[in-house]
Amino acid sequence: MQRKYLFYFFFLAIALTFIARLFYIQVLKEDYKLSALNNALRVEKVYPGRGLIYDRNQKLLVGNQSAYDLMVIPAQVKSMDTMAFCALLDLPREEFDKRLKQAKTYSWRKASIFIKQISKEDFAFIQEQLHLYPGFYPQKRILRDYMTEAGANVLGFIGEANDRYIKNNPSYEQGDLIGKTGIEKSYEDILKGKIGVNYRLKDVHNRVMGPYQNGAFDTLPQPGLDIQSTIDIDLQAYGEMLMNGKRGSVVAIEPSSGEILALITSPSYNPNLMVGRQRSKNYNRLYRDSINLPLFDRGLLAEYPPGSPFKVINALIGLQEGTLTPQTKFTCHHGFHFGRLHVACHCGTNYPIALRLGISKSCNNYFCHVFKDIIEKYPSAQEGMNVWSEHVKSFNIGRYLNNDLPTGRKGLAPTADYYDKAFGYTGWKAVSTISLGIGQGELLLTPIQMANMTAAIANRGFYYTPHIVKAIGGKGIEDPNFTEAKYTTIDSVHFPVVIDGMFDVFESGTARGSRLESITMCGKTGTAQNPHGQDHSIFVAFAPKDNPKIAISIIVENGYWGSRWAAPIASLMIEKYINGEISRAALEQRMLDGNLSEEYEKQLLEKYGVNPEDSTANAPK
Repeated sequence: MQRKYLFYFFFLAIALTFIARLFYIQVLKEDYKLSALNNALRVEKVYPGRGLIYDRNQKLLVGNQSAYDLMVIPAQVKSMDTMAFCALLDLPREEFDKRLKQAKTYSWRKASIFIKQISKEDFAFIQEQLHLYPGFYPQKRILRDYMTEAGANVLGFIGEANDRYIKNNPSYEQGDLIGKTGIEKSYEDILKGKIGVNYRLKDVHNRVMGPYQNGAFDTLPQPGLDIQSTIDIDLQAYGEMLMNGKRGSVVAIEPSSGEILALITSPSYNPNLMVGRQRSKNYNRLYRDSINLPLFDRGLLAEYPPGSPFKVINALIGLQEGTLTPQTKFTCHHGFHFGRLHVACHCGTNYPIALRLGISKSCNNYFCHVFKDIIEKYPSAQEGMNVWSEHVKSFNIGRYLNNDLPTGRKGLAPTADYYDKAFGYTGWKAVSTISLGIGQGELLLTPIQMANMTAAIANRGFYYTPHIVKAIGGKGIEDPNFTEAKYTTIDSVHFPVVIDGMFDVFESGTARGSRLESITMCGKTGTAQNPHGQDHSIFVAFAPKDNPKIAISIIVENGYWGSRWAAPIASLMIEKYINGEISRAALEQRMLDGNLSEEYEKQLLEKYGVNPEDSTANAPK
């Protein structure tokens, strides 16, 4: 008898459990009610305002503007006048079929984007008739609004998250926008904010009737934090004007902080091309422009032999190693001679010169001897090369900068192991790598590394990691990577004579044509050999000589020699930044009018037999 009651009790307990669970699901647990009401509810994302981007002087660079995505839920699309719908959207019928098929492939019941980024002006007309087409509804979207045509590579642009990104970042869904380049990419987590959600009741005609349960389940969006960049947009725009018609880069840094004042790549593009319904078309045209490479950030990614500006680094290493003194003299007989080896020189001296004059005259012979003596100080060339390489790397050359920029390359500061493999034997000597003495050979630097190297010289032996953001949400950057000084292996006592030599470059040396009376500038011209055409025009500089406010590197590809293009541009940008105005109108006009297009066309014809005018890959203007 007791077994019988136990059996009844067991089944009663199971029944009560099911009843309790059903009561909880249907009455108490509202989440399941939302799921059941899915056909009567519309779940709308509410995108937050993306954080604004300002320049260092609080000028607004990137704001927000309203737009709309047209969403579709294939399961709710009913028979309709497709041709009228296509006419309303200015969409070809075959494109309509293609997009609807893609939406069905993604999900029959989940919403996906049918048309992206419709402007609020265009959408006002579309919205009046949208109720005639069930399954389609608008999703308000926040797009970027660029207040400047400069700095596209710095600011970056946003685009849709792809499947791979979504897989690695589950908080994102199809259709969400993310930073793709520049500050937008580096500071995506700061700028994006948090998406809100609205639940809306709809009728059989797909019209919204109001919030579900008075908005009890709605969540508010949280806007992203504003960012103040380190860029001086006026200097950036001015530099881009000076570089018009030329290929290359300009990088300007504040030595006392490592803040990047200008990061210019040329040619560039108008950032507004990356906004709106034409974005994909514009991006593809820019991407396919294999001649001008407007999407390639030369300041961060291009690697060049630094040429003569690197002579000052060899001078500092020689001073530190004790193989060189400020009074050490060498006589140049039209270059460096060692057996049958000859490195030509056009410094114009044929008498003994010391270090300071060697820098201002950019004597190849002098710095070949300096490099040779450094390597030969040690028992083997391998040991000497490794010591030299470690000194070079202390200027963050041959290493990633570890900054807040989304891309970059480390360049190359070769070691003994590199040459053992390159030569295929270990019996090589200092003269086997003598071109390193004048910044040529296997040595490679990016323009931002050259600017950072110059800032380290301006600071007499230390630098701050270059960075692009000054403050986030009104609070200054506190990351020690950016606020703590990094010291080179060169003692500060060795810098004054090198700086004096760089001062003489403007006063009486290779850049005297770019001298400015009101500012004490220090610099070094360079002409980097280029196997694919004319040599590159290179220049590094800082100013003022004492308490420097700006350090700059400039590369003009195929610009012949340093004093022709790079030095004048650097001088003008320094004047613009420090004085706020330009006093040398003729020099400025010459740089603005300067155009190397014919040189680039000649180079393409000689190398590839390509005429740029015949190419269909030109970027949009």
